[in-house]
Amino acid sequence: MLATRFSMRVVKTRQLLTNSLAEKSSAGRIPLQNEGDRLDRVTEGRWVADELAKLVVESSPGTSFIVDSARIAAQVTAARKAFPAVVHVHLKAPLPTLTRRYDERRKRESGAPTYSKVRENVTERNIGELENIADIVIDTDRCTAEDVFIRATSRMGIFESRKGYVDIVIGGQYGSEGKGQIVDYLLDDYDVVVRVGGPNAGHSVAEGGITHIYRMLPSGSATHQAHYVLGPGMIVEPQALVKEIGECKLDVSQLTIDPQVMTLTQEDKTNEGSLVRDIGSTGSGTGAATARRILERGTGGAKLARDVPELKHYIGKATDVLSKELSEGKRILVEGTQGTGLSLYHGDYPYVTSRDTTVAGCLSEAGIAPTSVRRVIMVCRAYPIRVQNPKNGTSGPLSQEIDWRVVSKRSGIPLKELMKHERGSVTGRLRRVGEFDWKLLKESSFLNGPTDIALTFADYLSKKNASAFRFDQLDPSTIQFIEEVERVARTTVSLIATGYGERHVIDRRSW
Repeated sequence: MLATRFSMRVVKTRQLLTNSLAEKSSAGRIPLQNEGDRLDRVTEGRWVADELAKLVVESSPGTSFIVDSARIAAQVTAARKAFPAVVHVHLKAPLPTLTRRYDERRKRESGAPTYSKVRENVTERNIGELENIADIVIDTDRCTAEDVFIRATSRMGIFESRKGYVDIVIGGQYGSEGKGQIVDYLLDDYDVVVRVGGPNAGHSVAEGGITHIYRMLPSGSATHQAHYVLGPGMIVEPQALVKEIGECKLDVSQLTIDPQVMTLTQEDKTNEGSLVRDIGSTGSGTGAATARRILERGTGGAKLARDVPELKHYIGKATDVLSKELSEGKRILVEGTQGTGLSLYHGDYPYVTSRDTTVAGCLSEAGIAPTSVRRVIMVCRAYPIRVQNPKNGTSGPLSQEIDWRVVSKRSGIPLKELMKHERGSVTGRLRRVGEFDWKLLKESSFLNGPTDIALTFADYLSKKNASAFRFDQLDPSTIQFIEEVERVARTTVSLIATGYGERHVIDRRSW
């Protein structure tokens, strides 16, 4: 594990002894023990350090080595003299445990001697004495190989450090803030993109004159080169996901789906019929599947991604992928879901979604610690929206609700043009719209602690903004509005979307 995770070169004394023997066919355990004893007598234990020195000269500068393993104190002493940075780790276990482990390996080696026969060798029998001179001693009894690895690296001060960083894009209002456009714009800066949430949230992105709607894959998957990860907190619709993967032409090596991703069924959608009527839910089945994930524990009813044959080639533990990528200095972007105002815990209950949509909730679903986060980009629209209730009921509070005709008149954008973009990407329903909610901005800023605000639909403030490519080209009233947003949110509006397209982002970032 040290070799693979930290790119170290392994030097096996068994192989050195095998090379030293004149007859390779006789390189069994007993002959190797005898050859080791002979070299120890002739070189006073220096032969291991001598062979290691040759390999160091031949290797690239900075290469780290693992010697497996030293057998006598003289070998350790010689290595320490030759290489002052040597750390001697002694692994021990009770004799019954060592015997059991040896016997398990012996089953795979035809003709191997018994452990009692091996211990007739004095050097083998006295290896336990190396504990007295070791820098680190680890009792491996009742430990897995992974346990020993973790304990040893921790003692040596070798950690899978977070050389990389994580940035997260989340919604500051009621969803449909334009997170997909912002993620797509930022995507080339990142090596890995993580999606959380479920198919109840579709993120629309205009790419090459075509509008892509990403329901389960990260935004931009069809056009950008990155590694994409679906975190363990996600809910997916398997057949729709397989179709989306095909449409985006993702190779198996480009996508990791955590085995604990939950799947939804047609029955889940049916069971949400009342929610569509009562609170304007999208009726995607995401909430029902989430409830089943909790209620059907131990019953076998909850089907996870690992249980879906069509997804088996993409299955991999998200935390394994992300920890490895961070240790290698990779840049990770998390694409949050919906908006803070829809949070199950912090939104206007019962007009909420089935999960926590704040930074904390999204990181939990992805499997990333808050201490890994560098930037939090909170996306807010110039005019917040909520989904329309198809049964003429309400879909929840919306501060100072207005009509799209008002937005059209203020902005100068024809109403027909506005309506092209103001339908839900999942439901197709016309959206409700309201005045900018300063109270919601303050609360969302408190809950998420954004380092940056991405203001979208700035052209809705004035259609003149659609032709702006720099901040100073924005309509003066828009600049004043942005300055007020910065004061309330207590952070910088560093990204401004001035239209629905690839070129319509004013970038004011300093990072």
